[in-house]
Amino acid sequence: MQTIDMETTSLRDLNATLHAQAEMTNQTAWSIENPKGAHAIACGLDAPIDVTVKGSTGYYCAGMNKQATVNIKGSAGPGVAENMMSGTVIIDGDASQYAGATGHGGLLVIKGNASSRCGISMKGIDIVVHGNIGHMSAFMAQTGNLVVCGDAGDALGDSLYEARLFVRGSVKSLGADCIEKEMRPEHLELLADLLERAGADAKPEEFKRYGSARKLYNFNIDNAY
Repeated sequence: MQTIDMETTSLRDLNATLHAQAEMTNQTAWSIENPKGAHAIACGLDAPIDVTVKGSTGYYCAGMNKQATVNIKGSAGPGVAENMMSGTVIIDGDASQYAGATGHGGLLVIKGNASSRCGISMKGIDIVVHGNIGHMSAFMAQTGNLVVCGDAGDALGDSLYEARLFVRGSVKSLGADCIEKEMRPEHLELLADLLERAGADAKPEEFKRYGSARKLYNFNIDNAY
């Protein structure tokens, strides 16, 4: 395993070293020590490497991730895994605002709680939260899956498109055009796979599914003032 200590290595040099890894690298395992809440750690990775961050991070950790697996042994600041394309990001602690925002693919696992706007404008990413999520989560979510093993805050799924939302606990309120939907066999199968991949101790049958009522897709004169 390659070890980089941020006590002695700058953030720029750290990310440059990780960016230099290619498809066929034999330096596949990396450990980052003493992150001290630094911003943009392990951003823009594009190689099949495993990166372990031993501590909590600041803004945008693992943003724009492709192929890599990033494990944060702590909590993550706002925008973790923002615009993620593929790969896996695992947070052992909590995540701050807009975790997984605009994510196009890959899997984001949050083993603690997530704050507001989790999965905002998600475009294909899968997000599994072991705990609770805050208000306005999945706002304008387009595609992908958001799985919440705990409770959801206000305005869940406001103005969402075709993303699927699964919540095991209570939902404080649903956002505009978000409704509860039937849980069909294909959804149970999908959910079982996501829970297994995320290491979540929950059963698919315990969840409810939410999605778009599709009433905001076209102009309606009754909504004009």
